[in-house]
Amino acid sequence: MTADTAGFLAAAGDFLRADPARNTVMLSVTEDLLLKAAAPGETLFGWWQPDGEQVRAAFMHTPDYPLILSRVSGPAAAALARDLTADSATGRRIPGVNVGQEVADAFAAAWRNRTGDAVAVYRRMRLFRLGELIPPRPWPEGTARLAAGTERDLLARWFGAFAREVGDPPGQDHSKAAAGRLAYGGITVWEAGGVPVSVAGRTRAVAGMVRVGPVYTPPELRGHGYAGAATAAVSQAALDAGLREVVLYTDLANPTSNALYQRLGYRPVEDRVVLSFTPAWQGLRFTRERTRGLRPAGRR
Repeated sequence: MTADTAGFLAAAGDFLRADPARNTVMLSVTEDLLLKAAAPGETLFGWWQPDGEQVRAAFMHTPDYPLILSRVSGPAAAALARDLTADSATGRRIPGVNVGQEVADAFAAAWRNRTGDAVAVYRRMRLFRLGELIPPRPWPEGTARLAAGTERDLLARWFGAFAREVGDPPGQDHSKAAAGRLAYGGITVWEAGGVPVSVAGRTRAVAGMVRVGPVYTPPELRGHGYAGAATAAVSQAALDAGLREVVLYTDLANPTSNALYQRLGYRPVEDRVVLSFTPAWQGLRFTRERTRGLRPAGRR
């Protein structure tokens, strides 16, 4: 394990780049950290290299987010959970895990046995990869363009609204995130009648791969096909740039977005589950607080 991005990539970079679609998040995060020339920080990385063999798995953990784990065996995932709980003196709080269902169950069982945490399903996701792009028909009114620096405040509000809708951890600096994307042309706006109506982001390109997202349209502007058009525009731009793999994640609980991306030519790659871990004392406190709030009317 290490907090040194360059050291992690020196050890596990070839493993990650061998399957850039499935390892999209770790690749894009490490690329951002390298370009920022960030010193070792709060993000923890790790890799599994049994008995001096080639790297067989990797993980990444950013505070407040679930630990994201590559494809790995269940026993290796359980061993990682035990290693992380044994290192609890560092004060690192891991609120969940993001990986395939079978491996997530193995990790969670070991974690629960060591910590007593309650385990629950937080989100089920599907990774899609673009095959042949199928433009939406008919195209909605408007055109695509790169977002302008003067739209930073608007984009920050839309990023924040998107994060609240999908249940991402609160407290993120969406203005900083918008500025970071603007710096490399990572936000495309769909404009209709001279007004921005939808937005589609993308990560930096790394290992011939780019990930689309977030895609957001304000609720009052939905139903016109703007999100599909913005996604198609970003996807086409990635293909025009010569990128081999264009990927995105969907929430399986959202049938609208899952159907939309498949109509555009995206095809399933793998499913993931995000499990949440909650300390038993937090659940007990929540139960007590709810009990206090259920006193009969008229009593204090």
